[in-house]
Amino acid sequence: MDPDDRWSLPAWTYRDPEFFDVEMARVIRPSWQVVCHVSDIANAGDWQTLAFLGESILVIRGEDMNVRAFTNVCRHRGSRLLSSASGCAKRLTCPYHGWTYGLDGRLIGVPGKSDYPDLDMGAHGLVSVELEVWRGFIFVRLAGGGPSVATMMAPYEELIAPYRFEELSALGRVTLRPRPVNWKNVADNYSDGLHIAVAHRGLTRLFGGNYGVEAEEYVDRMWGVIAEQPSSKLSERMYQRVLPRVEHLPAEAQRRWLYFKLWPNIAFDIYPDQVDFMQFLPVSSTSTMIREINYAIPDPRREMKVARYLNWRINRRVNAEDTALITGVQQGMSSSSFTHGPLGEGEICLRSLASTQARAGRLFLSTHSVHTSFIGARLRMSVTQIWHCISLDLPEPHLASSRSISSRISLV
Repeated sequence: MDPDDRWSLPAWTYRDPEFFDVEMARVIRPSWQVVCHVSDIANAGDWQTLAFLGESILVIRGEDMNVRAFTNVCRHRGSRLLSSASGCAKRLTCPYHGWTYGLDGRLIGVPGKSDYPDLDMGAHGLVSVELEVWRGFIFVRLAGGGPSVATMMAPYEELIAPYRFEELSALGRVTLRPRPVNWKNVADNYSDGLHIAVAHRGLTRLFGGNYGVEAEEYVDRMWGVIAEQPSSKLSERMYQRVLPRVEHLPAEAQRRWLYFKLWPNIAFDIYPDQVDFMQFLPVSSTSTMIREINYAIPDPRREMKVARYLNWRINRRVNAEDTALITGVQQGMSSSSFTHGPLGEGEICLRSLASTQARAGRLFLSTHSVHTSFIGARLRMSVTQIWHCISLDLPEPHLASSRSISSRISLV
């Protein structure tokens, strides 16, 4: 048993600007970020953008119907090509000097081209960004080298396959919700099963007192099954009553709410009636933008429409409760009285993160011939030491260990 998975990460790692910069370079830039679903850019020329870490990434469907990703930056003077979140175009023309690009990213037009006698048009197309389409969802990453999304989600492919993600289409639009917290507080809270019974009475009523938590190497899974006992609250009781059977789902999924957190900052909420992704985009060491949108397979049944509305009402309350919780945690982590806290047996996802960080720290300490208690050293480590530790040729830290760990949590 790793002794260091019994303690949370130090509070300063949730608020220190220098450590935040290290995390962005070593954790977020090399990680996959979801942009949209292929159905959002179904036609040639359709595009969507994603802004994070000072970058704007453009995904676009070409005339050959292939999907590509580029930085949303003109190669002339660095101007943004597109200023909105989505649209459709026959070509991409820079609003500054009129340089024009094809849907495949090639530079195809330069006003006053004779003024640039040495310009190599072929070498000045848009800069490509690594892209992966996993079950219809389009992911990009700024720096490569890690596993694919498919590899990361492989332990759960059989569980996800019946939901037919490839056939989804958007129910609404992307919403952006700023939160005054470190991104890890959002991610920690998403995978925390212990707070459900205390802070989410609606979910406790809905699930009848049982909630499961499981950790794989790159993915955390949480789940609850809708109880047969009618809830005392109208929206929850009506959802229990009207949720219709979904023919393409197996019996065990008909009334299951399923949650996945993909390392490090993407979540998929999978319900019988709809699916959404939620993304925790870091803005600063103490601010995060939550980006989310709902999808569903078209279903004209009246009861399905009602179930989706009730789902939204129930989760609107859950989101409000979580916002209050993570805000309070972030505020508490600013206190000089709090350095770190103990992690219980049921906090398997947080323990896995702490253990992975500790292993990296121990390797740092051993390579520098430092003989001391790692827990104490971890709390005293400077930002510079953490930087050296992360810069070693070590595996990227994960929110779970390399082994599968699961737990059932009683909500009553």
